[in-house]
Amino acid sequence: MVKSDPDTIMEATAAAHFSGLHFDDQYPVPNYKGSNKVPFVIGVAGGTASGKTTVCDMIIQQLHDHLAVLVNQDSLSLSLFSTFADSQIPADSFYRGLTPEEMANVGEYNFDHPDALDTEQLLECLGNLKANQPVQIPVYDFKNHQRCSDRFRKVNASDVVILEGILVFHDARVRELMNMKIFVDTDADVRLARRITRDTLERGRDVNGVIDQYAKFVKPAFDDFILPTKKYADVILPRGGDNHVAIDLMVQHIRMKLGQHDLRTIYPNVFVIQSTFQIRGMHTLIRDQETNKHDFVFYADRLIRLIVENGLGHMPFTEKQVITPTGSIYVGVDFCKQLCGVSIIRSGESMENALRACCKGIKVGKILIHREGDDGKQLIYEKLPINIADGHVLLMDPILGTDVP
Repeated sequence: MVKSDPDTIMEATAAAHFSGLHFDDQYPVPNYKGSNKVPFVIGVAGGTASGKTTVCDMIIQQLHDHLAVLVNQDSLSLSLFSTFADSQIPADSFYRGLTPEEMANVGEYNFDHPDALDTEQLLECLGNLKANQPVQIPVYDFKNHQRCSDRFRKVNASDVVILEGILVFHDARVRELMNMKIFVDTDADVRLARRITRDTLERGRDVNGVIDQYAKFVKPAFDDFILPTKKYADVILPRGGDNHVAIDLMVQHIRMKLGQHDLRTIYPNVFVIQSTFQIRGMHTLIRDQETNKHDFVFYADRLIRLIVENGLGHMPFTEKQVITPTGSIYVGVDFCKQLCGVSIIRSGESMENALRACCKGIKVGKILIHREGDDGKQLIYEKLPINIADGHVLLMDPILGTDVP
């Protein structure tokens, strides 16, 4: 084994180093911008104020570690959710712009009719999202009942795309793009009471106007166009968001479908830290091109610390009893064997400080791996802790794509 300074060895070696910065042209960096993973598309239909949005929110909140986009067909918002972050993005619906004749008598226009929606725009949006392509959706101005020609909302592809609306099952072409179809079935009296409350408090309308619109447009549209699409649903959900058992079962099914593409189903020793707002925020900062070097290092170190702490939790433990200062017995745990760390030069060295902060006095070694040819790997530098074979080793490499084994 060559015994020399690792920096000197890396400079003198003219080929690819794992976890290093030295690659020649025959090992191109993979392009991760695209993805072959097809998003799981869920359609959620039901009558007005049936609780569709509540059901969608509950599904999204339970889909940990998966990015989800909620597209509202007939409401005023489009929302983007993830396990890491929950942010509301004000956007448009898929209503088409009204003609001058329709604008002149807008009070008599039926917004609950399928013709009020731009199905072609919806199909284009869903098709691009399902092809893992970002979409630009124009913003709809509900005061002028026209699309804003100069305002768009960009929506990126996600693991899960949820399409919500009263008429999302009406067009067969839209249904064919869905992997799961849910119909939220709520009592008509409950829906009317909710609509009156929503429109009077949130939209400033009077009760009589809401009831007149409901009797003239909303109720007939439900009977003629919405209720008949109930037969297309894979799941009929009574009581909406109050049906926690059914929602939990649906989430389990969605997780199973998403898990078919999850590396954790193939490699049981792969663990993913549960996402939080804090983690998502730190990922946002270190990916921002405006972040300065000091902040990048600070938040990268915080993320590394979380990874190290989580990794330590997967080490074997054994029960241990100790005597507290008050003289009582406390039953706790301790590591089964001595721990040590080995960093893969160079990027692995960025994790050493976090490991030392978590494990006082831990011994840390280093290795450098060099690739020769298409299938050859050679260990060209090592400095390992004494008695490394007698304990558990934490191998430090922050780059998942280096494929060291």
